[in-house]
Amino acid sequence: MSASISVFFPAYNDAGTIASLVVVTDMTVRELTDDYEIIVVNDGSPDHTGEILADLQTRYPRLRVITHPKNRGYGGALRSGFSAASKELVFYTDGDAQYDPREITRLVAALTPDVDMVNGYKIERHDPLNRVIIGRVYHHVVKTMFRLRMRDVDCDFRLMRRAMFDQIDLHEDSGVICVELMTKVHQAGFRIAEVPVHHYHRAYGRSQFFNFPRVARVGRDLLRLWWQLIWRDEFRRRLAASRAPSAVGRPPSAVGDPPSAVGNQSPSAG
Repeated sequence: MSASISVFFPAYNDAGTIASLVVVTDMTVRELTDDYEIIVVNDGSPDHTGEILADLQTRYPRLRVITHPKNRGYGGALRSGFSAASKELVFYTDGDAQYDPREITRLVAALTPDVDMVNGYKIERHDPLNRVIIGRVYHHVVKTMFRLRMRDVDCDFRLMRRAMFDQIDLHEDSGVICVELMTKVHQAGFRIAEVPVHHYHRAYGRSQFFNFPRVARVGRDLLRLWWQLIWRDEFRRRLAASRAPSAVGRPPSAVGDPPSAVGNQSPSAG
């Protein structure tokens, strides 16, 4: 792979896993390219995640740490990571080590010239039964609401071209940012490939998104997002306006002001 790559991890109370992720990622990515960076977004972790990252920085010069003094939520951490990423390709997965960063190589192999984004999908989900049930319901509801043609909406194991964010803007602070991202990717017409990846039991910490007390909040966030992106069609309207002959291009923001869209939607289906 000749392209440069930014790898980032949103981390919240991931002191038990973040060091191994950084070490394994550095070993894996340096075999793919000489031009890479590893970024960890420490989203206000009250545990000793920050201390571990500070120690890692003394050993791994490619590691950058972004620290949120207060927790901004999963979406806030992702937006910081996307904003900080400076290379041609951007990969992210969570800091809880439920995915194996060595499988980045699977995504890189699938990123052919006619593909803009490679999304992983779980071969088998290894979670407590309540999370499996909630996750399955969530997946089908979201696919229907947002007209997404993909195998696994909530698999946070993604590789994409940085240039996509010259056209896609992200605003959500909660976990529904993944729905916002994938809906806008589809609506902008970017081409998506999907590859199977392994999913592992959580060895440390607990989920911040898929649990029963948060269902009501997630439902509210999804309805608001649906109103904006599907009913009002706000994002696609902005894309159409930006394609008008009189439209004046705007400089891209770190997470994208959408001037135009290219490509075709992925034919994959869940």
